[in-house]
Amino acid sequence: MEVFMKALQMDARPLRFAAAKTCAAILGKTSYLQGPGKTIRLVDIPEPVLPSDDWVKIRTHYCGFCGSDLNLITLHDAPGAQPFTSFPCILGHEFIGEIVETGAHVDHFKQGDRVAVNPVIGCEARGITPLCPWCQSGRTSQCENHAEGKFSPGMFLGITKDLNGGFAPFVVAHKSQLFRIPECVSPKSAVMTEPVSVALQTVLENRPSDHEKILIMGGGVIGNLIVQSIRALGCGCHISVVDPSPFAGEFALQFGADEIIRPDQAFLRTAAITGAKLYKPVLGLPVPRGGFHRVYDTVGNSSTVNLSLRLLNTMGTLSIVGIGSDLKIDPTTLWLKLQTIKGVYGYGLVENNGKKHHVFDMAMEFMKEDKIKAAELITHTFRLEDYRHMIRVNMNKVKYKAVKTIVSFQD
Repeated sequence: MEVFMKALQMDARPLRFAAAKTCAAILGKTSYLQGPGKTIRLVDIPEPVLPSDDWVKIRTHYCGFCGSDLNLITLHDAPGAQPFTSFPCILGHEFIGEIVETGAHVDHFKQGDRVAVNPVIGCEARGITPLCPWCQSGRTSQCENHAEGKFSPGMFLGITKDLNGGFAPFVVAHKSQLFRIPECVSPKSAVMTEPVSVALQTVLENRPSDHEKILIMGGGVIGNLIVQSIRALGCGCHISVVDPSPFAGEFALQFGADEIIRPDQAFLRTAAITGAKLYKPVLGLPVPRGGFHRVYDTVGNSSTVNLSLRLLNTMGTLSIVGIGSDLKIDPTTLWLKLQTIKGVYGYGLVENNGKKHHVFDMAMEFMKEDKIKAAELITHTFRLEDYRHMIRVNMNKVKYKAVKTIVSFQD
């Protein structure tokens, strides 16, 4: 007999997309949550079954709500990602839980194990052989087959219609996606493994030296975790964070930032901190000669990327974290200062202290050692049926003094 469960479904198929955009233009962004333009709703779906003997079934404990979930719900994602997403889908890629069923070919995990899940659906999970070069190298996030194999398009659990994400009581995951949670890591730390891994991967691929001055654009969850990751890796660089929110600023200072900069003070503070000289063109923003050695932009819109490039030093590297809407940039400083723009997406095998690790394991080890205090960023916990309120909180984090919000499936 088929058993059903409640799950949080996102739908942006063409007719729904058009209706949602029209309603939002008239009624505002809350129309994405209710009424004829809603893109999100609670639905009944069958409990998932194991796709093959290489999979496990997990009872969800916690699932985090990500900024990318909000972008998806409000149709703010870049159109270039559309071929690697399929609707309707059950959201949720930051989740942990307990294994309740294992396939016959799962050797290293058993029922009762607490696991964090790498949500990326790479070649192995899709049943594709041989593995693409990126999956062979341990970088499944860069898999060349996100729209191929036995499942519908989807880069990760939460954005494919064939496999539900973590905003549901049960999830199935391939054995290659599983990471055992150490006993001494609390559930509320463990549910942060995915965002901590994003931050660690970002820093390890654009790692600052002790003498450098670096800038983080945005003091939200990922911005804060980049601060913590830099300190956990033992980097003694000077860290500045640009954010308009005093609340986010206080958190960043608490976890290792040296200075919080208001956006309207960005050029003056850059000159004071780095010694850059400011030159003002007839039109447009000032052009600093000098600036920060590295910039990590966790916002990723046209305004912040252009500001990041202006504030970046000659031969500096800008890491753009995540995915957003189309960008319009002024390339002046890109060529004038010989700068590098580096994309950031996902996680995989990384090298640290001469050894290779999966960044998920590093994330949990740093949380185990209390070098990264991720659980302290969780400010709000919701039940699944309260999803509308959770999304409203994420639409106005300053009002609600919210940093990270999660859904609990615990009794």
